[in-house]
Amino acid sequence: MDQPVVGILHPGSMGAAVAACAAKNAAAVLWCEEGRSPASAARAEQAGLAPVATLSVLLERSDIVISLCPPAAAEDVAAEVAAGGFGGWYVEANAISPERMQRINELLSPGVRAVVDGAVVGSPPVRGKSPTLYLSGPLDVVAAVEVLFAGTAVRTKTLGAEVGQASALKLAYSSFQKTSRVLAALALGVAREHGVDQELIEVAFRRTGSYLAEPEYVAKTAARAWRWGPELEEAADALAAAGLPPDMLRAAASTLARWNDAKDDSSLTLADALDRLAHP
Repeated sequence: MDQPVVGILHPGSMGAAVAACAAKNAAAVLWCEEGRSPASAARAEQAGLAPVATLSVLLERSDIVISLCPPAAAEDVAAEVAAGGFGGWYVEANAISPERMQRINELLSPGVRAVVDGAVVGSPPVRGKSPTLYLSGPLDVVAAVEVLFAGTAVRTKTLGAEVGQASALKLAYSSFQKTSRVLAALALGVAREHGVDQELIEVAFRRTGSYLAEPEYVAKTAARAWRWGPELEEAADALAAAGLPPDMLRAAASTLARWNDAKDDSSLTLADALDRLAHP
């Protein structure tokens, strides 16, 4: 498919940045204005995306639809796409469990040409960042999605032909990466309560690879908690489906919920985050 028209659902911080990369090899990248916030509109404009008024127009004009939304909304978004009669390629790129990925595949397969399982690992592709989009599913379609991002800040890697592989990789990584930051916040919180938080950080600095040595990540974690919590719930579901205990990840998700009112607050300090953690 030469220079396809791509639809992005929806232009959050990751979605808008990924869509901007796709625009380099697409005829156009569309986004739907209906029901979106002024912040979404500003991100879409900055990314050079073309607005359309309704989802039905986006689906009618798009060859490929990429879903990048909060994990909890992934199935609802897919259901809207299915109800809209979309007949192109659907890239489900959210942080969801392999089981939910399969449900979305079954929901969409009767109408779409193909469903691709995608997972973005890394930060949004801005200011020199270069995340990897892992892909699995029908290999000819996966190859076309790779072409869409060729020469951009989004690297791609094909995992195989099985839908669910990319989702499993993403949640396996999230299980460690996000939960370890929650544990760092709890450790710093209890140390601060007893006046030894700086000593704890010094101990951590003498070791390598510890989030305790990077306390600035606590505030960043708090600002992202509104979407990380649901992602860890998805990871917990994946653990349970594999016969593994999900309790630790569910506890981490519950802890993150204490920061839900700090959504995307870039001004949050470490002290603010720890205060909210102790006194929600």
